[in-house]
Amino acid sequence: MSSIGSAPGKPEVARADTPGQLTGAVVIVALVSAVSGMLYGYDTGIISGALLQITKDFGIAESWKQVIAASILLGAVVGALTCSSLSERRGRKGTLVMLAVVFVVGALWCALSPNPVVLSLGRLVLGFAVGGATQTAPMYVAELAPPKYRGRLVLCFQIAIGVGIVIATIVGASEAIPWRWSIGVAAVPAAIMLALLLRLPESPRWLVKQDRRDDATEVLSRVRPSGYDVEDELDEMAQLAREEKTAATRGWSGLREKWVRPAVILGCGIAVFTQLSGIEMIIYYSPTILTDNGFSTSVALDVSVALGVSYLVAQLVGLTIIDRVGRRRLTLIMIPGAALSLFVLGWLFVSGHSGRDSVPFIIACLVVFMLFNAGGLQLMGWLTGSETYPLAVRPAGTAAQSAVLWGTNLLITLTLLTLISGIGVGSSMWLYGLFNVAAWLFVYFRMPDLTGRSLEEIEGKLSDGTFRPSDFAR
Repeated sequence: MSSIGSAPGKPEVARADTPGQLTGAVVIVALVSAVSGMLYGYDTGIISGALLQITKDFGIAESWKQVIAASILLGAVVGALTCSSLSERRGRKGTLVMLAVVFVVGALWCALSPNPVVLSLGRLVLGFAVGGATQTAPMYVAELAPPKYRGRLVLCFQIAIGVGIVIATIVGASEAIPWRWSIGVAAVPAAIMLALLLRLPESPRWLVKQDRRDDATEVLSRVRPSGYDVEDELDEMAQLAREEKTAATRGWSGLREKWVRPAVILGCGIAVFTQLSGIEMIIYYSPTILTDNGFSTSVALDVSVALGVSYLVAQLVGLTIIDRVGRRRLTLIMIPGAALSLFVLGWLFVSGHSGRDSVPFIIACLVVFMLFNAGGLQLMGWLTGSETYPLAVRPAGTAAQSAVLWGTNLLITLTLLTLISGIGVGSSMWLYGLFNVAAWLFVYFRMPDLTGRSLEEIEGKLSDGTFRPSDFAR
């Protein structure tokens, strides 16, 4: 972003040196938006433990388990794609309000389902809200946050996913709460989110695009430090909005433009590898995998809690250090640890060391994987989409990235149990370990370090053709 000073012809005003100071208003926006991330983590994670109860209640086989687990992901693909145009027409806030309503309806639908068909349809509806939120919430926060804190504020969404997963695993491990109650209770935070969203401002960048500069001025004055002159920031937004309206590079067709392509490759590539790294395999199916290999149900559910807590702890640590260490460096440091843990885990199963005596080693490998994966690559999944794409194609770009992420997740969820039945647990772990190696190579060659860069500066790098990792070295 250009340096901020008094606009030509305007008197100096007392204000912060930069727009980088964090205000309570921006924090509140990030926290309320993060509730949708918590719902994502809870609604996807609760199926891990609930599936054991659902299997008994409905008497379903392996194929139905995969369909019930995956239906929310199909809905997420549809939600991610649909909410791209919705966020452009209704605004970022308006879209999130609509999604909060869908979260409530979807949770209650699932809780009241009389059979696996209706349950799968309910999770499809719930998935629409999950996918739409992952497309809209990070973009909403990124467009309100100062560059200095954008990474950490957007990652509040990611941290909230971890909180949702932990809560879901604890609820599942209790075994005392019927699955209908454990799924339906998600309607409560969704209703709270809806009530709070009605009091939040719209994205100033979206308001400027709608020729509502006065409204954008009011919003920026609310979310920037007292005394800060918002005019320079608004001028920069307005200039980009004018360029967007006259540019050939717009919307979905703009994603095919040569100068935008590096952002699309980075965003969609990261989306694919966050899923191929094995995180969803562990979250969704770890109790099923462990019980199928001789673990008791109580032990398997306790392990899922430990994994959920490990996920959250790693995310919190990553949140505190990411802007100091840098997105690229942190990811490159963490991926090898995740890969190694999967290779060791695969060896334990392939070599026959998966019995009672090896339980501590299996659990250790799972926890180590979760720490390295959640504290590195997973942090990048939603952050890259919120800050990489140019303004004119940002809704389409984030929608495409979310759809790719959820589509990959859907493919994994629909095939994992079948894959394990075909090649075994150990070989499956090795395959996902190799995916982590591929992820490291992708990050090394394709991912610049965007830490501390304004959205406008990142767009400038793309338009200049200087979006390689070496071009962002400080």
